[in-house]
Amino acid sequence: MVKEAHSSIISGVLFGAGAGVFWGLVFLAPELVPEFTSLQLVVGRFLAYGVISLILAIPKWSYLKKTISLSEIRTLLCLALLGNTLYYTLLSNAVKLGGIALTSLILGFLPVTVSIIGSRDAEAIALRRLWPSLSFCIAGAFCIGAQALTTRSGHPVTGLFLALGALASWTAYAVGNSRALSRLPHLSVHDWNLLTGLATGFQAVLLIPIVVFTTRNAHPFNEWMQFSLVAIGVALAASIIGNALWNRMSRLLPLTMVGQMILFETLFALIYGFLWEKRWPHPLEIMAFIALVASVFSCVRSHHRHLSS
Repeated sequence: MVKEAHSSIISGVLFGAGAGVFWGLVFLAPELVPEFTSLQLVVGRFLAYGVISLILAIPKWSYLKKTISLSEIRTLLCLALLGNTLYYTLLSNAVKLGGIALTSLILGFLPVTVSIIGSRDAEAIALRRLWPSLSFCIAGAFCIGAQALTTRSGHPVTGLFLALGALASWTAYAVGNSRALSRLPHLSVHDWNLLTGLATGFQAVLLIPIVVFTTRNAHPFNEWMQFSLVAIGVALAASIIGNALWNRMSRLLPLTMVGQMILFETLFALIYGFLWEKRWPHPLEIMAFIALVASVFSCVRSHHRHLSS
């Protein structure tokens, strides 16, 4: 039993790392289509996510209709809002108004908030055993923020509240999604991801009128083509593949570890950023990278010891 639990932890961490590989690509999307607004990118990405999910769900639609209830549909709509539509809207606007430093510092507390909630679960590891891991996580967040302090912002207070909103939104999603998956063992993680995609796509459709009425800039055909390719690419990589890996991880790991796995997104976003900017990391960025890696390994070690005790 203990051996199986250790194996689940290792597999879960690998799935979490895989999700980070694909989720980290999201941070490159605004750089690839700078002519478009954050809301346009949100709608484009999640509309593509919804369409792809619909295409993949059609062959098994009769089965999916029988396996989900009205209560689960409400859960899907809520999770789609918290983890996709609302979170990404708050995040992208927090970066624009509050700057990278402020946003990264606030969101660096995601593993802390999720772990604190997870520590209240039955048979969960005691929170005091996770403080070394959480301390590394906080140190990494401060290193990232300190490096980006030169980023100027005209609306720091608004940016702060948006970042706090994003933190609360994704914390609620991580906890709710993990617990929903544990309640629905009859649904595969792939099917759950497709259903989440349908819910997210529905919300993206509702946002289209807002985009139309708030956007004044016209774009040439070649810019729309590039935007479409980026939206579809991010939807496939981050939303279809990345979310599927994350859901698989959520079924294998306790909630006290789930929050830590979001650090892989930060790690790979840093790597992609260095490659995009064609530069080596600065000293503080290296320190942040080391601290985040140490946080994950420390978390895994604490859970291994908890299982063995």
